Amino acid sequence: MSASSGSIAIIGAGSVGAAIAYSLLLRQVVADIILVDINHEYCQAQVEDLSDATFLSNVRIRQGTAEDARNADIIVISAGAKQKPGETRIGLIDRNIKVLESVTKSLQPIRSDAILLIVANPVDILTFYAQRLSGLPRNQVIGSGTMLDSIRLTGILANKLKVSDSSIHAFVIGEHGDSQYVAWSSATVHGRPLLKALPLTKTERDEIATTTRKKADSIIKVKGFTSYGVAAVTARMCEAIIFDHRKILPLSHWQEDLGCCLSLPAILGRKGISPFPVDLDETEHQFLVQSAQALRLIIKENDQNS
Repeated sequence: MSASSGSIAIIGAGSVGAAIAYSLLLRQVVADIILVDINHEYCQAQVEDLSDATFLSNVRIRQGTAEDARNADIIVISAGAKQKPGETRIGLIDRNIKVLESVTKSLQPIRSDAILLIVANPVDILTFYAQRLSGLPRNQVIGSGTMLDSIRLTGILANKLKVSDSSIHAFVIGEHGDSQYVAWSSATVHGRPLLKALPLTKTERDEIATTTRKKADSIIKVKGFTSYGVAAVTARMCEAIIFDHRKILPLSHWQEDLGCCLSLPAILGRKGISPFPVDLDETEHQFLVQSAQALRLIIKENDQNS
């Protein structure tokens, strides 16, 4: 793949931000990557380390400022506190909303056609507030949502069926967190309903859903953080935007009928995200509604306390 002449800015040079930069560098998504962090010395060290890998691609990476970032085609916000072992993603809300407020303020005036990608947690809540704070149209502010969860799910299912991951089309919907749900009714393998190709009992489906949901927790418990999966997901999102792939991906975006941001399959391209109709059965729809209710309650409580 030849790198586009555009630029991507990454706010946050920690483990996730650096992994995103490395993925973008190897995938040659854009010619220019800008890394920004309040710890300038650490950010410069990350840039120098990453620059040793640029011989593999035609990509430049440099340290920049918020002023540089505001003019990028895509601005990725990975800055925020890490999830501690045993801590829910929602538990990060107070700390990471403050970080988001500071970042979005520093980006003003933001480029009018920029796409803002949120990968920090709790991603659905932060995507909602980023839409409020950035001044950008809602379709240009997107969260990574349940895309990584969906990739984990398809990996499990592909292994059971002994087929490639790309043959499976299955999505995790709702919150990227405890209230997420697998849309089993719309899952397919090479166009065939998944549950016909792989007859799973309810217990087996529940076990797969739990394994999918808990994978990050098991990694964080041992190494303290996750980075590579979310970095790969972010690179895929950036590719879809920069090259206008119009890919259908399960991402966190504004749901008018639910009054919050959560994940449903949607079309991602250069102008941002647009809805795509998805058929859910009654149980899946009910879980989606419950997920939205939980997210709206968190937002309401935060607004009352702020």
